[in-house]
Amino acid sequence: MYVVEHQAARRPSDLGDRVEIIDALYRFGLGQDLPDRDLFASSFAPDAELDFRPAAAKWGAEPPPMTGRDAIVDTILALFAGRVTTTHQVANPRVAVEGDTARLTALVEAQHLLTADHGTFALLKNRYDVDLVRDGDRWVMRRVVIDNVWFTGDPVAIFG
Repeated sequence: MYVVEHQAARRPSDLGDRVEIIDALYRFGLGQDLPDRDLFASSFAPDAELDFRPAAAKWGAEPPPMTGRDAIVDTILALFAGRVTTTHQVANPRVAVEGDTARLTALVEAQHLLTADHGTFALLKNRYDVDLVRDGDRWVMRRVVIDNVWFTGDPVAIFG
C-alpha cells in the first residue's frame, strides 16, 4: 500500500524535473567530450560558479574557482582544445527539488587522454555537489563543487 500511495503523491512534474536536473550534468560532461560549446554552456546559469579545488588539491594543484558561464566554458574548452580527449560517465545521481531550486549529487568518472599520446592519461572518480535553478523548461547549474574520490594516471593530462 505504501508504494502505491507514495507514487500517487508524487506530482508528474517531479519526475520531469528530476530528469532535467540530471540532464544538466549530462550536458556538462558531453559538452566537453564532443567538444560542443553550446551544449556545454547550456548546462550553466549565467552566474555559475565551478570549484575544482577540492579535487585538484588531492594531487597538489590549486586552480582558482571559475565564475560566470562564459568564463567557465572558455577556460575549460581552451584548456583541452587540441590537447586532451575526454569522456565523462555520470553515476548514482541523487536529486532534491525545492520549488525552483534543486540539489544534485553524483559520481562522475572522467577520463582525460593526451591527444598526441594516449599513454598519458588521468582517470578520475569525482563526487559532484551541484546547486541548480530552473531556467524555463530546463534546469541549469548555478554552483558546482567537484571533489575527488580517487584518481590514477598523470594529472598533466588535465592541467598540462
